[in-house]
Amino acid sequence: MTAMDLHQTLPAPLRIEADYLLETVIDPRRAAEIMAGEQSSGTFVPVPGETPELKERSAARIERLDLLDDAVDAPSLPSAGTAPSARPRRARVTLSWPLDNLGPSLPNLLATVAGNLFELKPVTGLRLLDIRLPAAFAQAYPGPRFGIAGTRRLAGVEGRPLIGTIVKPSVGFGPAETAALVATLCAGGIDFIKDDELQADGPHCPFDARVRAVMRVVNAHADRTGKKVMVAFNLTGDLDQMRRRHDLLVAEGATCLMASLNSVGLVGMIELGRFSALPIHAHRNGWGYLSRHPLLGWSYVAWQKIWRLAGADHMHVNGLANKFAEDDASVVASARTCLTPLFPDKPCLAMPVFSSGQSVRQAPGTYQALGSTDLIVTAGGGIMAHPGGPAAGVAALREAWEAAVAGIPLDAYARERPNLQSALGAAA
Repeated sequence: MTAMDLHQTLPAPLRIEADYLLETVIDPRRAAEIMAGEQSSGTFVPVPGETPELKERSAARIERLDLLDDAVDAPSLPSAGTAPSARPRRARVTLSWPLDNLGPSLPNLLATVAGNLFELKPVTGLRLLDIRLPAAFAQAYPGPRFGIAGTRRLAGVEGRPLIGTIVKPSVGFGPAETAALVATLCAGGIDFIKDDELQADGPHCPFDARVRAVMRVVNAHADRTGKKVMVAFNLTGDLDQMRRRHDLLVAEGATCLMASLNSVGLVGMIELGRFSALPIHAHRNGWGYLSRHPLLGWSYVAWQKIWRLAGADHMHVNGLANKFAEDDASVVASARTCLTPLFPDKPCLAMPVFSSGQSVRQAPGTYQALGSTDLIVTAGGGIMAHPGGPAAGVAALREAWEAAVAGIPLDAYARERPNLQSALGAAA
């Protein structure tokens, strides 16, 4: 199954639309009206000039409001002037805005759909669930330049996931030690390696020296074998730093870069997407503070659309049975939405990246849930801590995915594959 098979593409809307989970201590429709007014032509009192004609042209609209049956004993979030004993109600609300209010601008889109409404006094819970954008956004932004097909071409991997890992220890290695580890992984048949997001440009492991040392190893391996391992170097920094680091990567023959989305910000990512000649591996560190409370912040379904349109080629989605707080259903929904087209004529597909405590044991469940091999799986300890060493860890993870795609139980597939057998024992 290909990414395009996963979901039916719907026509792009003529207006900007956003879905919210709303909790409020007042009538939900009145709360939705306040949200619509606050985020378009209105304010807390009537003002001269806000004529019926202006409202018709510029005001946000409530397109849908569905009351939910959730029993709520107390407000989920504190709100000034709201009695703790108040019994809120919840609703799913869809608001829309005319494109002419802001034009096809991602920074101003955030101010519109995710601005002051999170602070409104009547709102005791609000989560942005999804957004749908007019086709003008597809014309204004490049989206992923490489995406799935370009990533596979550069990595030389077709028909299966990219098997990857993270440089561990996360920090502490210098350039020579990092390059030595990369050499071991290249020899072991790895497809993809990434910097940990904590490794940037510190004096113990400067970016330039690390890139040059690692790419000597990667390029030498490619010269011997014809396979160039994809390494995502973390160039996170200010714009001038990212440009300079990007140019060094291109000069050294690198095939990927990594940026921390919440660190570089939306404008930083837009600019990186415009000038990058390499696939962008987008790391979501910090995602928890935007999402962990179920009645505050963002759904990943909505959030990742912004970054894909800005130019992200790979998007982290966590992983099944991960080491963090996210449940498997949320992880699967996140991965599937990365493979869902954004626009009928411009899919903007991004490769989902599974990580966070991954091992051979998650392969069957991940494949069964996603129904696609268009993904990168990055196992740190799951590869590096294999009893037989990193090369055996790479082989075991690849064998686990062979079994998953073939529908063969891991234990049965491992009987004649000692690397997988050892990995199953270590992961038990």
